[in-house]
This record gives sequence, C-alpha cells and structure tokens, in this order.
Amino acid sequence: MFEGVDALLLARIQFAFTVSFHFIFPAFSIGLASFLAVLEGLWLKTGKQLYLDLFKYWLKIFAIAFAMGVVSGIVMSYQFGTNWSVFSDIAGPVIGPLMAYEVLTAFFLEAGFLGVMLFGMNRVGKKLHFAATLMVAVGTFVSAFWILSVNSWMQTPVGYEIGANGQYLPGDSWLEIIFNPSFPYRLVHTVTAAYLTTAFVVGGVGAWHLLRDRTNLHARKMFSMAMWMAAIVAPIQIVAGDMHGINTLEHQPQKVMAMEGHYQSHPDGAPLILFGIPDSEEKRVKYALEIPKLSSLILKHDLDAPLAGLDTIPDDEEPPVGIVFWSFRIMVGIGFAMLGLGLWSLAARFRRKLYDWQWLHRAALVMAPSGFVAVLAGWITTEVGRQPYVIYNLLRTADAASPLDAPAVGASLVAFVLVYFAVFGAGVWYILHLMRKSPHLGEKGVKRGDTGPIRTAGITPGPSQNPGDPSTLPRNQEEATDGR
Repeated sequence: MFEGVDALLLARIQFAFTVSFHFIFPAFSIGLASFLAVLEGLWLKTGKQLYLDLFKYWLKIFAIAFAMGVVSGIVMSYQFGTNWSVFSDIAGPVIGPLMAYEVLTAFFLEAGFLGVMLFGMNRVGKKLHFAATLMVAVGTFVSAFWILSVNSWMQTPVGYEIGANGQYLPGDSWLEIIFNPSFPYRLVHTVTAAYLTTAFVVGGVGAWHLLRDRTNLHARKMFSMAMWMAAIVAPIQIVAGDMHGINTLEHQPQKVMAMEGHYQSHPDGAPLILFGIPDSEEKRVKYALEIPKLSSLILKHDLDAPLAGLDTIPDDEEPPVGIVFWSFRIMVGIGFAMLGLGLWSLAARFRRKLYDWQWLHRAALVMAPSGFVAVLAGWITTEVGRQPYVIYNLLRTADAASPLDAPAVGASLVAFVLVYFAVFGAGVWYILHLMRKSPHLGEKGVKRGDTGPIRTAGITPGPSQNPGDPSTLPRNQEEATDGR
C-alpha cells in the first residue's frame, strides 16, 4: 500500500497528526485549570453557591480533557525513539534532561494534587482543596514552560557544544539553553493563547445556554467572565504576537519571509500582502492584495526599512511558503476576530445588554472552537516555517529520521488515525455532551462511586470494616458535608 511513498514524509505526517491531536488538549487544560482556581477562589471569598456550581461543572470537563492530553502526549513521545531515533541520539543530551525536568516537576505536581482536586472536596479542608487546585494550575503552566523551552531551543539553539561523536552537548550554563532567545516570547504567546482558547470555549458554552434561556444565572456568569477575558487578553495577545514576530525576524528570517510571502527583497520598504496565492516556482505571490510598506512598519517600525526576501536564501533552505503563508493568516485573522468579539461585548456591557444581544451570543457560539484553530495554525506556522531543519541551521529533518521503510511507518500512521479518531472522538463527544447540559444549583461534580475508589490489590473493605470512612456515609449525609 505504501510502496514507493517517501518514509520521511510519512514520519512527518504521523508526528504532525499526533502532535496536533495532543496540542489541543493542553491548550484547553492550561487555561481551564486556572479558570477553576479562579472559580474556587471566588467561592471561598464570597461564599456564593453559583461559583461552586460552576467549579464542579467545569471540573468534570477538565478531568476528561486532562486525561486525553496525558494519553496523547505519551503516545507522541514514543515517536522520538521509533521514527526519529537519529534526532534522539544527536540532541538527546540537551533535549532529554529538559523533558525529564517537565516530568519531575510539572507532571508529578499535577499527579500529586489532581486526585485531591477531583475527589477531595468532601474529605479535606476548603483551604487545602483550594491549594490543590492551585497546584494543578501551576503544574500545567510549569509543563508548558519546559516543553516550550525544549521546542524553543530547537528553533534558536544556543549554549551547546558538539561532542566527538557529533552529539549536541550542554555547554557551561543550562540557563542559557533553557532561556534561549525565542523562549520568553514563545512562552508568553502560547500560554496567552491557551487562556484565550479556554475563554472562548467557556464563552461559547455560556452563549449556548443564554440562547436557550437568557435568565440562566450560571450561563450569565460564565459568559460575563469569558467576555472580560476576551476583551482584556486579546489585545495583550496581539502585542505579544508582534514582539514574537520581531524576535523571529532576528533569529529565523526565512520563516518571516515565508509568513509575509516575500519572495523578493524590498530595499525601500516591504508591502504587507493580505491575501494571494504563493507560487514557489515563479517566486511570487499571484493575485496579491497588498498595502505598500506596511510590512516594514510592522516588523521594523519604519515605513522605508529594507526587508530581505527569499531571493537571499538558497532554494534548498526555503520553508514551504504556501503552508506557512496561509496558516499565519488564519492565526492572525482569528486573533483579530477575538479582539472584535471582545470589543463587541464591551459595547453590550456598557449598554447593559450583555445578556440580551442574541447576535452577540450567536457570534460567541460560532467562535467557541476558534482558539483551537488558532493555536494549531500558529503551531503549523512555527514548525513548518523552521523547515528544512528540525534543529534550526544545525540538523536537517531528512537527517534526523530513523532508517525505516515506508510500509512500517505507514502502517503505524493508519493505526494512529483509526485509534485516535475512535478514542479521542468519543472523549470529545462526551465533553460536548456535558457542555450541552446547563450548570444547575447543587452541581455534583466528578462522580466517585458509592464505595470509594477501586483497589487493584488487597482486600476491599466494606462499610462495616471501615466505619470512619466518609465514603460509607449515606448519600444524603455525604452531600450535606459538601461545603454548602
């Protein structure tokens, strides 16, 4: 079936498929963990049942999204040893410890407190449970910190030495590797994108329930909090994206050339090409709709600043312009759409019509998945724009792959596609099923079971064997200790 197909291409497709599936779950859980911490903090501060109901409502959704993110991440990491063993061998001394730090800090932090967060509200004090929620939120951020440090080093490698066997070894300072030139910008841009992704999901769910019943207090609170986030964070994200673009121009100029569609150099100011069809054979953007000199103004803050084009780059080092050009425009377009919705919500709030303007609610519902599309488009821009290198200017992607035949890679790719769509499709369907139901007074949260967690070894004590266990209380009595 795969005879004659390039094994490298199949390996790249497989990694792109698995990382795209994986990336949408952390992008959601990073923001949702912080949202849960805010909800529980507001409940502790105000004592309002509304915040506790929303906390338990979104806690169920977080548990599923977090689990799918962990599973998809484990599968993805195995490919470093299967399809990309040369990369693992050459870059392992630098990449390996950074990924190990992510496990030893973030993953252990999340794993240690996740059980308390999900099941411990009736079994520990309110403050201790809130501390557990905060630790999970911090853990998601720390995880993003290390993973982005790894990827940023691959984009802007510094602080390394080349060993006698050709491996990249850490130099005198790990701090130089961790805080490489692109890392701070990518961390801010990506984490902010995760917060916006969650905000628009929460806003979309709130809008869905407002369209069905505009008097729904839970939906009102969700929608209001989400629109505040959109109005405040979307402008910050645009500024962060601009700073990230300037940093990319300094360290990865050909990526920016592909993003802008600049096949030719512009010594007297480069135009901003809004739309067009990149043609790498003819070295031009066909049917280009452009604004003169605006690209120079955005990238160098000077209308007449010169910008180099892909004509200064050897053909075998040019990234695939068409993919990068369009993925970048999708990301930017969605970013400005988010800003527009945030400003629209401010106008509605100012006129005290936030819960009455149905077209605003419909727009928020349509925009609910926009964050996922934007983060994937941004990730594609970053990764495809780095080509033909897997470690920028050091290791080519073609030289990093394992010596595998196409049928072997293709068979695993087909298996991944089938399993992912079945398993994660079911998970996403269940999340949407939960979102379809409106939060209500006395929300139950994550179900634990009447007899507590299942034990995998030893004897499971019954109620009479452990009468002091809160899980043995009658259901109505247990619910009475729910903190309400």
